[in-house]
Amino acid sequence: MGSGVELPRRLSRGDILQLRSTMAGLGASTGQTAAAIAAALGVNMRVAFRLALGLTQDGIADLYNQLWPSDKPKTGKYISYWERWDGPGSPASPNAREPSYTDIIRLAQIYRCLIDDLIGTPTTAAATGDEGNATNRRTAIRVGLLSATTPWINDLVAPPAAGTGPTETGTGPGGTAPLPLEVVDSLDVITDQLRRMDDQLGGGALLALVHQHAASAVDLLNNRHYSDVVGRRLHSAVAELLRLAGFLSFDTSAHAQAQRYWSAALRAAYTAGDRALTANILGFLSCQAKDLGRTREAITLAETARNGYPGASPQVTAILHLRVAEAHANDDPTSTRTVVACRRAIDAAFDALGDSPASSGAPAWCYWMTEAQAHAQAGYCYLRLGDHARARAHLRSGLRLQESTHSREGALRHVLLATTYVQQPQPDIDKALEYGDRAVDALTGQVDSPRCVGHISRLVKTLKPYGSPEVHAFVERARPLIQAKA
Repeated sequence: MGSGVELPRRLSRGDILQLRSTMAGLGASTGQTAAAIAAALGVNMRVAFRLALGLTQDGIADLYNQLWPSDKPKTGKYISYWERWDGPGSPASPNAREPSYTDIIRLAQIYRCLIDDLIGTPTTAAATGDEGNATNRRTAIRVGLLSATTPWINDLVAPPAAGTGPTETGTGPGGTAPLPLEVVDSLDVITDQLRRMDDQLGGGALLALVHQHAASAVDLLNNRHYSDVVGRRLHSAVAELLRLAGFLSFDTSAHAQAQRYWSAALRAAYTAGDRALTANILGFLSCQAKDLGRTREAITLAETARNGYPGASPQVTAILHLRVAEAHANDDPTSTRTVVACRRAIDAAFDALGDSPASSGAPAWCYWMTEAQAHAQAGYCYLRLGDHARARAHLRSGLRLQESTHSREGALRHVLLATTYVQQPQPDIDKALEYGDRAVDALTGQVDSPRCVGHISRLVKTLKPYGSPEVHAFVERARPLIQAKA
C-alpha cells in the first residue's frame, strides 16, 4: 500500500476488492465506487478514489510522473501528504501538505473526476460556522471552478449554469438571495409525507410524483447559491429523495432504474457527509442484490454499510444489522456459518432497538424501523433458513404490532406467513390459503406493489400442485392481480 493512510481493520483489502467488484456489477462509476469505499472506511475521497482504482500511493505517483515528467518526480510520499491533508482552511500538519492548485487539477485528471470531488470535505471553518475566515483560495475553488456539483444525477438534471453552487456571501444570478435553510426544511417535510404515502399506496402509485419532487430539489442544487451549511443539508435532502425514488422503482421491479437512482443518491449523501444515509443506501442496494439472486454482492454491500456507520442511532443500527441478516439468510441455509451469521445479526438488531435513543435524534427516514418491522424482517430470514416455527412467531408479532397505515408491509407479512405453511414439512394448505387471501385483498385494493405481487406469484406456483378446489379458487382469484403486474 505504501506509506500514508492505513485501512481500518474492520474492512480488509480483500473486502475492498469484493466491494469494487460488486459496485462494478451494479454499473457504478469510479466516483460512485469511491463514495462507497469512503463511507465504509471513513476516509476522504482522495484516498477513496485511489482505492477504487486499486492503486497504491506509489502507483499514483508513477502515473503522475508518466503524464507530467519533471526533474523532481513525485513519490508515494507526496501522495501520502496530499491524502492526509484535511482540505482548504485546515491547519498545517507535519504529515500533511496542501497540494498545489496544479497538483489538484492533475489528480482530478488521473481519477477522472471533478476537483470538488477531491477537496469537497467539510473544512474547519465550515465546521465551526466561521465561514468568514475561509481563504480566498477556497472561495475561488468552490465558487468559480467547482460549481458543477451534481453531474452524477444521471439524466435527472442538466449541467448547472455558470456561477451557481455553494457561495460564502453575496447574492446569486440576477441578484437572487442565497437559498434559506427554511426551504430545505420544507423539502424534508414533503419528503416525509411522500414516504408515508408509499407505506399505504406502494411504489407504483407515487414514482412519477417523487421523480418530479426530486427534479425540483436538484434544480435548487444546481441553480441557486447557498452556504456550506445549507448545501450539506440540501445534498442530504436530494440524496433521500433519490433513495426514495430508487425504492419506489425497486418496488415496481424497475431494477435498472432503481440502481441509477441509488447510485446518484450514494454520491449525494457522501457529498453531504451523511454517513447514516450513505449506509442506508448501500443497505437498499444489498436488498436489491439479494432479491436478484446475487447473494455474495448482497452480503458485501450489507456488511460494508454496517461497518461504515458509527452507530449513533439505534434505529439506523438495527436497519443495517437486518440488511446483513437478510443477505446471509439467502446464502446456503445448510451452512452453519450462514445460520450463525444471520442469527447474530438479528439478535444485534433487536439489541440495538432496545438501546437508548440517540442524543441528537434519529434521522427522519428511519421512522419505519420499529419492533414490528424488525419482527417482520426476522420472520423473512427464518423463512429463508427453513425455520418455519420461528418465522411464524416473528411474522405474527410483526402483524400484531404494525400500524394500520403500513398497508404494503401488512400484505407482505401475510404472504410470507402463507408461505411458511406451504413450505413446512407437513403443509397446512388451509392456513396458507387463509393468509394468502388476506394478502390478495390488500394488493387488489389500495396497494400498488409489483414486488409484493411477485411473492403472491411464487405462492401460487407453490400451491398449484395440491390441486384442491380451494387452491384452484385462490389461483383464479390471484390470476388477474399477477397478470396486471406482469
